[in-house]
Amino acid sequence: MIINEHRYRPLYAHTDIMGIVNNTRYLEYFEAGRNELMRSMGYPYTKLEAQNIGLPLIEAHVNYHKPAKYDDELRIIAYLKNIPTVRIKIDYEIKAGDELLVDGYTTHSFLDLKRFKPVRPPADFMELIKTYFK
Repeated sequence: MIINEHRYRPLYAHTDIMGIVNNTRYLEYFEAGRNELMRSMGYPYTKLEAQNIGLPLIEAHVNYHKPAKYDDELRIIAYLKNIPTVRIKIDYEIKAGDELLVDGYTTHSFLDLKRFKPVRPPADFMELIKTYFK
């Protein structure tokens, strides 16, 4: 398993009049967690794009437990629990302190950006991933 934690404070623009974070923002926070997870592994998303590979979203699930509020210090924790194939699933938890606010996952396919066809992940990406799963 690969884990990364990223800290973030919601912007005022992300909230409603009561200072509650809008529910649609959590998918953006998941994206931030996913990007930081890949960056922490030494394989940022830009490295995939340089190989003409994208990660389009094909499934998302969000469980809302408690609301985040403006200026809360959020802990966005992203987990890669399984070795990817032509798909990659990332799990997330968003916490304020130790309190779980939101959890869920996103599933993405590896896509050739020129042909718009699914592809296997790059060999160097898979070699890197496998070092974490020994």
